[in-house]
This record gives sequence, structure tokens and C-alpha cells, in this order.
Amino acid sequence: MAVTTAVASPKPEWRPCPGNLPFECTTVTVPVDYSRPNGSTIDIAVSRKKATGRRRGVLLLNPGGPGNAGLDMPVEVGAFKPLADSYDLIGFDPRGTGRSAPVDCGLTDDQRDPIKIFPQPAPNGDISASVAYARQVAKQCFERHGRLMPHVTTANTARDMDRIRIALGEQRISYFGVSYGTYLGAVYTSLFPQRTDRVVLDSVVDPKGIWRGVFNSWGPGTEESFTDFAGWAAERDTTYRLGGSATDVRSTYLALARRLDTRPLGHYNGNLLRGTARYVLYQESTYPELATTLQSIRNGTFTPPPPLKFSSSFAATFWGITCNEARWPRSAARYQWDVLVARQKYPVTNGMSYNISPCAFWPRPSEPAVRIGDHGPNVVLVQNLRDLATPVGGARSMRVVLGDRSRLITADNAGHGVLRATADPCVLQPVMSFLLGGAMPGRDIACGKSLQRAKGLAQWPDSGRVGQ
Repeated sequence: MAVTTAVASPKPEWRPCPGNLPFECTTVTVPVDYSRPNGSTIDIAVSRKKATGRRRGVLLLNPGGPGNAGLDMPVEVGAFKPLADSYDLIGFDPRGTGRSAPVDCGLTDDQRDPIKIFPQPAPNGDISASVAYARQVAKQCFERHGRLMPHVTTANTARDMDRIRIALGEQRISYFGVSYGTYLGAVYTSLFPQRTDRVVLDSVVDPKGIWRGVFNSWGPGTEESFTDFAGWAAERDTTYRLGGSATDVRSTYLALARRLDTRPLGHYNGNLLRGTARYVLYQESTYPELATTLQSIRNGTFTPPPPLKFSSSFAATFWGITCNEARWPRSAARYQWDVLVARQKYPVTNGMSYNISPCAFWPRPSEPAVRIGDHGPNVVLVQNLRDLATPVGGARSMRVVLGDRSRLITADNAGHGVLRATADPCVLQPVMSFLLGGAMPGRDIACGKSLQRAKGLAQWPDSGRVGQ
């Protein structure tokens, strides 16, 4: 699809945001289908926190996902005073989410189970139940949203961003995106290079892996992050009694997961433990939570938490983006084979990242993925070396694709999301120098392990756990 040209846009009517959001909101009307600009439209919800000092422009924000709303993101980013002083902070709910024409596949309570949306194979590796689930929810999505669902894509979200730019009356926009938001930002810079100013991408999606390759990377990424956790727990064996070495801690975890496969504690089975481990490993700060869970299961004192459920809208948008933009294998046998191989290589997740998804039964990709190239505005990439959701290989791949217009800053830490969790000047100084002064680092930067955790930046929103 050709890039749309600028169009006249009515001046936004700003009003107080809904709920307790302490800034102003508006809507921007955009086409459902950009190849039919005069056809049906939807409204994109937009928020603005005005610069408190000398304003240098606008900074659009995206928290990741895909599937996460972003209207409230200026709350968290606004806690970092240098950015709040210099930029109008612009949040928005991407199409299909929040208050922007949300899609909803009508999932039942059972269908909203996280280990079905991010499907865990059966303990023996069988994926028959996952196949049935994927087929059914793909059918539900198109029965409910067949008009809009094919147009829930990263490219269309980027086009919506440019309509937001036009409505704001800006010649160019700067951008900060996390996780999936990194891919969205890279797509925007490729579709609208002359309309982009300064771009920072944190915890980077591999542009060459869209989307099954991204999913597959969660297997080795989780193994590596678990190794960090296991070493941490082994150093605290007198507290948690999970093992005196990383190998022993790993063995304890795998044995407990197998025990729960056959002897669940109420609704809490081995796959829920695997899912818990994956989500807790998103941040080093939550290692004690996983260690305490494993300790209490081992000691027989564990009380299962209430079942967690994802929102139906999050799942629908997540599938819309990831299924609309890539061709997925159609054969269930292909996924079954891949899971059986992966569960041997990546036992922490039991092959989950190779399992089937509704994309196997999606009607078709809506349009080819946008080609990201080395022509356009400057981009700074920031990445932890050990990140289970967006492993460092994705950042290095993006660095190659973007070429000399990009620089990569790595931190020798584990976890998903760099700027929300570090106070290391090695990371923060070049990022802030770029966003506030335009100074691009002269080279890639490799930072050490940061023992100091930030307070203001620590509250920057989750990237949606790409993936999510």
C-alpha cells in the first residue's frame, strides 16, 4: 500500500481526559482502510501532557504489546522531569485497543487464560488442545470484527500516528517506544522519514523475525533469563533452599513443574508455574517472587493465587497485528514437530514459543510487512543483554537494518525494558543527550551491569511482554 499523503485535519478539541488521567485528551479521525481514504473511519484516542518548560516539540509514546492501550503513558514518562520539561508528551490508544475502536473476539472466561493466549503444550508436548483453541478463536475474531480486523496492522497504526502529527500541527514528531513499540517506531520512520525527528527504541523487536521468529526467540530468551535467576537464587540458598548452584536451582524448578503436571494444587498446574516463571523473569526486581513461589511449592505451603485472565481486547489486537502481517505455517503437524524439538532444547518453557496460534487459521495477511531500511532519521536503540521477550539478537538485527542512522546501547542486565529500570549514567546520559540536544552517540556503547535501580524511570510502562 502506498504511503498516504498529508490531508487537512480539523484542529483537535482538547478536553479533560476520562478517569483520573491528569491531562487533556482528544480524538483524531482516521480511515479504517488507507487504500480507501474516503471510506469508513474510526476515531483514535489521543492524550497530551504539555511541556512544563521550554518546549522543543512533541514526543509520541507507545508502551508495546501489541494490544496495549497507551493513553495513560504520559503519566509514567512525565515523571522524568527532563522530558516533561522539553516535550509535549503524546499518548494514544492504537487502533483496536482502549478507546480507539477496540476489537474483541468474544472470548469466554476460559478462553482468556494466559496459557491459552500464549499457548502452553500439554505436559507431554501434545498440542491438540492448542490447535482446537486456535481454530475456534480465529473464527470468532472474524465473525465479530471482519470489517476492522484485517486493518489492525503496524503499518496502519503508523499511518494513524502521522494523522496525529497532522492534527497536532507538527512538521515532525519524536518518538519513544518499548518492545513492540520499537517495531512500530521503526515502521513509522520508514514510512514517514521526513516527518520523524528523534527516535529512541527500548527492548528491540527483531525486524527480520516478524512474527513467528519473534515468538520462537522467547524459548532461548527465557532459558538465558532463567540462568540469571538461578544464579541469583543459588547465592541466596540459605534463604530459599532451592539449590546451592544454578544447575541445582534449575533442576528444582523443572522437578516442581513436573510434579504439578501430575499433582496440581487446585487450578495451579505445571503450565501455570511455567507461565508464572516467564512473566516474573521479565524483571530482576521480581526474582524474589519466583523464588518464594518455588520455595512454598516445595515446602507444601503454597496457596494458589486467583486465576489470571487477559482482556479479550488485548488478545484480539495481539492476534490482529501478529497474524495480519506475516504468513504462518498452516500445518498443525509442523507446529507439533517444532514443539517436540523445542521442549528438549528449552525445557523451562516446555516448547511454548513454538506452539500453534490463531495465525495458522487466519484468512490471510492484510499487506506485506513494511521494509525497514537505512535511510531516514537517527535512531538510538537501548537493550539489556539478557531479555526473555526481546533478546539482544533482535536489537543487533535492527541495528544492521537501520545502518549508520542508528546506534545501539547495551546494558549487561537481565530483564525486559532498560530505561524503566536503570539509573546507570552510561545508558541514560547518551539517551537524554540525544532526546534533549540531538547529539547522536559517535559509536555503539556497551555498558556494564547496573546495581542502582531508578525510581522515576522504574515506573515507565511495561512493554506488553511481547511480545507480547
